[in-house]
Order: sequence, then structure tokens, then C-alpha cells
Amino acid sequence: MGMPEVVFGERKTPAQVAGIFKRLAKHGKNVLATRATKEQFTAVKKGVRGVKYEVAAQAIVLRRDRRLYGKGVIAVVSAGTSDIPVAEEAVVTAELMGNQVERIYDVGVAGIHRLLAHQKTLSRARVVIVCAGMEGALPSVVGGLIGAPVIAVPTSVGYGAAFQGLAALLGMMNSCASNVSVVNIDNGFGAGYVASLINRL
Repeated sequence: MGMPEVVFGERKTPAQVAGIFKRLAKHGKNVLATRATKEQFTAVKKGVRGVKYEVAAQAIVLRRDRRLYGKGVIAVVSAGTSDIPVAEEAVVTAELMGNQVERIYDVGVAGIHRLLAHQKTLSRARVVIVCAGMEGALPSVVGGLIGAPVIAVPTSVGYGAAFQGLAALLGMMNSCASNVSVVNIDNGFGAGYVASLINRL
């Protein structure tokens, strides 16, 4: 219950996304299209009523079921402003799956006091999603502060040696915080989905 139908919009034409979205909408559930463009949204809204385009997340959303299925709060953390698009994809996914979500943005390790100012919110979350690029250190720090599961999302943010998120991915996978798990580079959707499953337990 509460699981949305999902379309991956990248490299699909507006007509393809519109056709798939329309078919999924007939099932009566929430529908989500990730990595979607405004052109794809324009095509979708011609055939489906009530859809919205979430600009920051680059997502097309049809919300029919607004019930909360999660048992607690999911916190979504971004290291910097550049990581927000990936964080917002996680937020939209988790919300559409029936979760209460709190955002904690621009709290990277370069200004660690900003993260510590949100320790109460982090401590009461049942799951925390942490999006970070560069060296990817933030999930380890968060993991050391709390006992809840931390889902780390490496982002393709950083200078050349960041290798489009590979440095952050490897750093997160080598985290010494035992409550940290890692999804693929820029995979806010995957993080939001897994966090939602954990939050239902």
C-alpha cells in the first residue's frame, strides 16, 4: 500500500513518458516520473489531470493517496546547495510513499556547526538520508551522531578528482560508521524508496 508507480524519465521522449504515465495513472495509485523535463511534464498534463512538476527534484508527481504509512520521520540532509536536486528527488519519493519528511540542507563538513545545530531533528528521525559530493564525508559524521539507519547518496558534485561522484561513492562505502549504507551516485530515488521501506518496519 502507498507504493507509487514509477517512470524513469531520462532519455525518453515526452510522448513516451506521457504514454507510460497515462497507463500507470489508470491503476489509481500515486505516480512518479523521475529525471523528468518540463517538456515531458507538458506532454503528461495534457492526458492526466492533477499532475505537478517538482522543479528542484525534476519529477512529475500525481498524488492521490495522502495517507502516512511511515511510522516516524525521515530526515533528508544535503551537504551543500549543489546537492539539493538529488536530496529533493529523495524527498519527493519518500513523501509520495507516505512519509513525513524533514529537510536539513547546506550542513556540510566544511561548516560542521551547521549540522550540530540540527542534532535534535536528526536524533528523532527513524531514518536519515545524507546527500553529499566532494569527498563524501558527511554520512560518516551523521552516522557517528545517531543510532538510526543512514542512507548515503554520493552526488556528482566536485572538482576533477571527485570523478563525477566516484570519490564520494568510495568514501561512503568505506565509512567506519556501521549504520551507513550506500546507494548509487545521484540516486535520490533509491534512497527515498529504501528509507520508506525502513520507516514502515
